[in-house]
Amino acid sequence: MGNIFSDRISDVPRSFIRDILKLALDQSIISFAGGMPNRDLFPVKEINAATNKLFAECGKDILQYSTSEGYRDLREWISARYKARKNIDVPPDNILITSGSQQGLDLLGKTFVNEGDDVVMEEPGYLGAIQAFSVYKTRFHPVPVDEAGIDTARLEQALSGYRIKLFYSAPNFQNPSGISYSGENRARVARLMEKTDTMLIEDDPYGELRFMGSDKPSFYRLLPHKTVMLGSFSKIVAPSFRIGWLVAEDEVMEKLAIAKQASDLHTNYFGQRVIFQYLKDNDIDAHIEKIRRAYGSQRDTMVSSIKEHFPGEIKYTRPEGGMFLWITLPEGLPAMEVFRRAIECKVAFVPGDPFYVNKKDVNTLRLNYSSVDEETIRTGIKRLGGVLKQLLGQKIKKSEIPSICNFKKK
Repeated sequence: MGNIFSDRISDVPRSFIRDILKLALDQSIISFAGGMPNRDLFPVKEINAATNKLFAECGKDILQYSTSEGYRDLREWISARYKARKNIDVPPDNILITSGSQQGLDLLGKTFVNEGDDVVMEEPGYLGAIQAFSVYKTRFHPVPVDEAGIDTARLEQALSGYRIKLFYSAPNFQNPSGISYSGENRARVARLMEKTDTMLIEDDPYGELRFMGSDKPSFYRLLPHKTVMLGSFSKIVAPSFRIGWLVAEDEVMEKLAIAKQASDLHTNYFGQRVIFQYLKDNDIDAHIEKIRRAYGSQRDTMVSSIKEHFPGEIKYTRPEGGMFLWITLPEGLPAMEVFRRAIECKVAFVPGDPFYVNKKDVNTLRLNYSSVDEETIRTGIKRLGGVLKQLLGQKIKKSEIPSICNFKKK
């Protein structure tokens, strides 16, 4: 087609995860690759009842255009929940309903980032955020995270050495690593940020999915005038609605609302009404507790299976909530090589490469435990353990490399 595409889109990385998810359509493959909630936990009957009730009571009104900021009753519900759960006062006027939290990232890119501007990204970091900000020709400054949170010494270097516009963080059960920032780590980050003009993006799609440990303070509470919060109903109700929200102070919200109007006028109003009717008629806390119990059990099964079947030199995170677990392989063993072998044994995961900026052939990978039942987790981890042992030249049990594998067994 010639050179008709914009410079903006040419350098944006394709979603490796979306490509991997195509493999999951093969029913013979055990997939730990998706970032998907467990479909068996979706409140199907309750959402159906909410939809029927809406049509019966509201009729044509729910099919009309709406305001850019979002359905007022839904924003009031979100405001009340912040107060009840986190003791944070968030006026409804400071909440913008978005098409998933992914749109929130895009609106923040539009609002804050010029070509060549500097953005701090967690390493490893959320692929969706890397993609969203790459569109705006961002210059990324990756800062490592570990079990305690972000490396505050490296963060301080970035903040003092560059004019950082945004710092993207997912402090609760981070995607991809599953780690959470400790309370002390959050306090240090807030002290560093206080001295800067940088905006902190607190992306929190998994915060309600804690199944062990205790909640830590929100950055919005520690640093309200410099924090933008992102939230989503995808993990606690259902992802297909694509309904999330963004919380910001007045001056920032005014600009974000303009960006929203230019993007899509408003988020799916019908979906907003269905979500709100569901929330009004049902006990969301009971539903979330059901999800927590299930994910906690699935997480425990994956951890125990890793202990049983993986080589001892493999390191892994121990998430207290969320949907992901992060694996670190021995140096010199790229996750992409493991992935190619694993696919031959009908098991899939996400190699770490897409979660880094300008790094290839990394020795890390992401496993999802939320969308796979416990029996399948045991089978898949056993297969993956066999692949790892073979690549590391270790003794393998016959059951760990089953007959479905296409490659020669040692």
